[in-house]
Amino acid sequence: MSQDSSGSDPFDAIVEAETERDPDLAVIEAGSRTLRTQGPAPQSDIPARPDDPEADKALRQVETELATRWGETKLEPSVARISALMDVLGEPQRAYPSIHITGTNGKTSTARMIEALLGAFELRTGRYTSPHVQSITERISLDGAAIPAERFVETYEDIKPYVEMVDAAQEYRLSFFEVLTGMAYAAFADAPVDVAVVEVGMGGSWDATNVIDGDVAVVTPIDLDHTDRLGNTPGEIAKEKAGIVKQGATVILAQQPVDAAQVLLKKAVEVDATVAREGLEFGVISRQVAVGGQLLTLRGLGGEYEAVYIPLHGAYQAHNAAVALAAVEAFFGVGSQRPEALDIDTVRKAFASVTSPGRLEVVRKSPTVVLDAAHNPAGARATAEAVQEVFDFSRLIGVVGASGDKNVRGLLEAFEPIFTEVVVTQNSSHRAMDADELAGIAVEVFGDDRVQVEPRLDDALEAAITLAEEEAEYAGGGVLVTGSVITVGEARLLLGRG
Repeated sequence: MSQDSSGSDPFDAIVEAETERDPDLAVIEAGSRTLRTQGPAPQSDIPARPDDPEADKALRQVETELATRWGETKLEPSVARISALMDVLGEPQRAYPSIHITGTNGKTSTARMIEALLGAFELRTGRYTSPHVQSITERISLDGAAIPAERFVETYEDIKPYVEMVDAAQEYRLSFFEVLTGMAYAAFADAPVDVAVVEVGMGGSWDATNVIDGDVAVVTPIDLDHTDRLGNTPGEIAKEKAGIVKQGATVILAQQPVDAAQVLLKKAVEVDATVAREGLEFGVISRQVAVGGQLLTLRGLGGEYEAVYIPLHGAYQAHNAAVALAAVEAFFGVGSQRPEALDIDTVRKAFASVTSPGRLEVVRKSPTVVLDAAHNPAGARATAEAVQEVFDFSRLIGVVGASGDKNVRGLLEAFEPIFTEVVVTQNSSHRAMDADELAGIAVEVFGDDRVQVEPRLDDALEAAITLAEEEAEYAGGGVLVTGSVITVGEARLLLGRG
């Protein structure tokens, strides 16, 4: 972007001069464009282990080999290795258009909604999300369903020689996430898909997924997470996440903190991207709690969409739905090439089919046991708000197993107002915070008399269910299992949902 004769950045000058106005509007006046209108099959649930012993053995072998590589929290910020892999594979990621999703919370749910919408409009979809709740095969989906274990193994074996070739030529071997990303892009090209829906693993600029040029870039709400890697403020984190916004793309922005919005919109100006912002070009007009979910009226880029039911709880899922709808509208050119809205009946059918396992998912009744994968303070606050809106618990017991690299105190503080008591535990991951260490923090937040320690997750679940049922007067007792996607996945298996 050019500078004026004084040497200052025109964008900065406008924002500084307009301190009393919405900084988003100042950015738009600095040169970006906004989208404004001019006048599927249900998704499958989480896959279980293969029934065939040979298929299960082969999948376990692949999992074992992948586990020898750097895990998802060990990174060397570069796309050099994944770019090299794409090169030797023949650039499979160029074989289809894509919708690229970054942000702090809501990425997977938004990706699932986008996938459902595209599928309902008869497009063949590929979806790549992370982490998985129970099965590694969840990460790569075709037509709304996780690829079968046999196909997952075949895809790995197909690209394995090329992975080894890149490993030999690079300073560091390809990581676990980089290999999975290569598998996803190869599987989508082989299918072939009409469009790929791709969730960033971490950040944006140097994330392994960022070898695609997304026609549509989606940014879900940005908050503090992975601060050791991405920055200590939403604005700093947004600089990294803005890396997925490519030249001439369409950017769909969920509601953002002001400093993050400034960064993202400045990037849009720099690459001549078209922008649509929640609350201005699209958003949630109304929502009301309904049986099993909520009923929404959404404003899209092409007009209003009334009586849209989603079988998911919480205000944040309504906002995810608005973002997903705008992303699909943008993909189809609504608000630019075509003025009319998407077919309302198809939109309703798609949203009604959406699932998001491990996101306020009820897996048991009497007492009610709810699973939610909130793992940072912002996610925990959204979950706590949704629990109070949806459920009428007279006594709610928390089961919390968190990762040691997260803001665990902030997570617990977000849940403190709604938990009667908390049972702290740990999952099987090497990243899991020790239960006793977690208990020490929990006692500082909840007080000693509200904290129970059960290092084994099965014991923690049993203890929490017993506490929820403890007294007859607490017939409305419930259990919320949270703190980590891994904790939720393992609890899901223990409770018979896998």
